[in-house]
Amino acid sequence: MAREFIIAVRNTFSLWLLTALIYPFLIILLGQVAFPYQANGSLITNNQGQVIGSALIGQSFNSDRYFWSRPSTVNYSEGQDAAPTGVSGASNLAPSNPELIIRIQKEIKKLQQAGIEPTYDLVYASGSGLDPHITPEAALSQLARVAKTRNISVEQIQPLISQNTDGRFLGIFGEPGVNVLKLNLALDKL
Repeated sequence: MAREFIIAVRNTFSLWLLTALIYPFLIILLGQVAFPYQANGSLITNNQGQVIGSALIGQSFNSDRYFWSRPSTVNYSEGQDAAPTGVSGASNLAPSNPELIIRIQKEIKKLQQAGIEPTYDLVYASGSGLDPHITPEAALSQLARVAKTRNISVEQIQPLISQNTDGRFLGIFGEPGVNVLKLNLALDKL
């Protein structure tokens, strides 16, 4: 019986060593060597090298100088004082819920007051609450407002939308989307 106990302990230790240490560190090493940008969170830096966001997580933009992101029920996980909370998710409000209807009506009113044709992604939040993309149509609907506020021509901004549009995954999955953070950074460089 003691021999079987020793074999069980040795097997448990070996599997723990393999699955809890060797495999995870091997995957970390592989990720850092083969895909360092993605493995480190797809972080975007400014001209001073400071991290200002991730290409994978949306941010709030409220100024008329910028393209607006889609609404987020979790405020893009910014938390108070811009400290990340790590929260994601939808509101789970039913379509018949008065709170959801009021929120959507506010979004539509805000867009119409800004002269923007409401599109579904500028009115409805994403399922995760963290989506960094809007449709090319949503970006184009905001083009005139941004150009007017920045006092530059629409023709100067329009190529930036195309340059910051991510295509379908493998050419067939999903829909094209404009990364709002990347677009607004490119806009600031004009």
